[in-house]
Amino acid sequence: MVIQEASYLQSVVDWHKCPSASMPEYAFIGRSNVGKSSLINMLTQRSNLAKTSSKPGKTQTINHFIIDKKWYLVDLPGYGYASVSKETRAKWSRMIEEYMVQRPNLQLVFVLVDARLEPQKIDIEFINKMGALGVPFSIVFTKTDKISNAQLQRNVSLFQKKLAETWEEFPLFFLTSAQSGRGREEICEYIDQINANFM
Repeated sequence: MVIQEASYLQSVVDWHKCPSASMPEYAFIGRSNVGKSSLINMLTQRSNLAKTSSKPGKTQTINHFIIDKKWYLVDLPGYGYASVSKETRAKWSRMIEEYMVQRPNLQLVFVLVDARLEPQKIDIEFINKMGALGVPFSIVFTKTDKISNAQLQRNVSLFQKKLAETWEEFPLFFLTSAQSGRGREEICEYIDQINANFM
């Protein structure tokens, strides 16, 4: 997939105010500081489409981008330990859950996981919640360039083992690096396949 156009559309805090559901939509979410904005910029090959920040909790709204006038890319607030109040985190959680369950054209949620870390409880809990809600998703391991291949395989294997406690089959996953562009082609091809079947 060659992306010709990628532009910011809008930011909302209520899924009812999302743009027309006439095109397929893909959302990206992960623990705070997992490298979500960097991954979105890598996928779209735009240096500053999604704003990156070293401070967790930068994304606080449902942010829509339109890609080639054919599909929507959505940047969701991170879950986890952003430096905000418990009340605000609960509000974000409700907003995200309502969006994921109610948005009719949402095809897939890409759940980002830091490849450098062993399985984190918060990621496992979020993935299990996605399963309970019946939301289709794939896992994206980020920052694979920051560790050795052996360490990467070990962490992915540990993640699979942990998920096997609650899942019969391990979800589709991608290995990515915002630095090298690893995984871009695979994710874009996957989106292309889904788009082809969108009615």
